[in-house]
Amino acid sequence: MKPVIGIVGLGIMGGAMAEALLSASYKVIGFDVAKAPRSRLQKTGGRVLPSCAEVARSADVLLCSLPSVGALDQVVEEIANAGLSKDRPRILIETSTLPIEDKERALNRLKGCSIEVLDCPISGTAQRLKERAWTIFVSGNAKACRKIAPVLTVLTDKAPYVGAFGNGSRMKFVANHLVAIYNVAVAESMTFGRKLGLDAAQVWELFAASPVVGNGVYKLRGRMMIERIYQPATMKIRTWQKDMQVIGDSARSADCPLPLFSACVPIYTSAMALGLADADTASVCSVLEEMTGGFR
Repeated sequence: MKPVIGIVGLGIMGGAMAEALLSASYKVIGFDVAKAPRSRLQKTGGRVLPSCAEVARSADVLLCSLPSVGALDQVVEEIANAGLSKDRPRILIETSTLPIEDKERALNRLKGCSIEVLDCPISGTAQRLKERAWTIFVSGNAKACRKIAPVLTVLTDKAPYVGAFGNGSRMKFVANHLVAIYNVAVAESMTFGRKLGLDAAQVWELFAASPVVGNGVYKLRGRMMIERIYQPATMKIRTWQKDMQVIGDSARSADCPLPLFSACVPIYTSAMALGLADADTASVCSVLEEMTGGFR
């Protein structure tokens, strides 16, 4: 029997996971504070429950995809107070990009509720899930990680076990550090090409597919930069600001200088100032275009 999967947080990422699991014949139940994601789960064949506590009571495996530390704390408290039977141990897969100390607080809070919390952040967008291009950095209790491996296999072929709880987030911080730099670098190359009089579409065609300078960020975000269409967002600038803060704080606590990453921070902040908070992170190209005086 496949485990019942409970998803708390049915936004872009949580909703994508729900659809994939339903397609693989898993029973999926879920909750979100917003109405639209709840409706989307119902339309795709999942069952919406009235609270996080109800999801926890009915699920064998929980997946959390949450936007903030405050949301995580609220969800954990509700689950901890749900009166769960200790005769039915559960596993909670925490997939959000949040500070490690906050995830550790969740781990410790739920230990007495027969819930094993795993730290398994995801590198990739919802679109990349469809291409089976996600990487899920799996960390925590090794036995529990092996147990949920079939669930993760539905989502990706790349779910390496990276060790003790927290190592998943550490790997994700390094991955997002690179994405932050790559994204601005792609925008800079596009802007440079345009200023030289080149066709941006041809720049993208030649470089995105290059085995030397091409990468997934160039392929995905470069296409958006060509068309200057940044909606719907695969990752909103507003959400990315949270990830940038987490990475910066982690680097400072490790006494590790990140000069390239630090140089990118004002570009993303400028995008917020231009009213692009809900646009895709590819919209940093607009910031660089503004810096050049724009294009006629």
